[in-house]
Amino acid sequence: MEKDSIICGCNIIHEDVVNELRKKMPEEEKLYDLAELFKVFGDGTRIKILCALMHSEMCVCDIAALLEMKQSAISHQLRVLKQARLVKYRKDGKMVYYSLDDNHVMNVFDQGFNHINHK
Repeated sequence: MEKDSIICGCNIIHEDVVNELRKKMPEEEKLYDLAELFKVFGDGTRIKILCALMHSEMCVCDIAALLEMKQSAISHQLRVLKQARLVKYRKDGKMVYYSLDDNHVMNVFDQGFNHINHK
């Protein structure tokens, strides 16, 4: 056992606390969906794409040029972001432009930055 481990020293279950919190816990499916959403944020390339899209609507070629990556790699990451409802697209003739799906995405991004910058 590691010496920094913390073990609860009590042998009593605080049933009132456990029962009250059990009522407040979100449905298992919602917690799973939230975990899946956070997995999408777990990729550096997707984070860079979201960061860029916070500032401007962009096409795949512009994102690829900005990140110095192949368009196929960017397209793959955009597909993942679309499936997670983090980005949306609009067509203008043959051009496809991507942007953040809504302000919630920017809020999650900002909260993450606030957390890592907090001392």
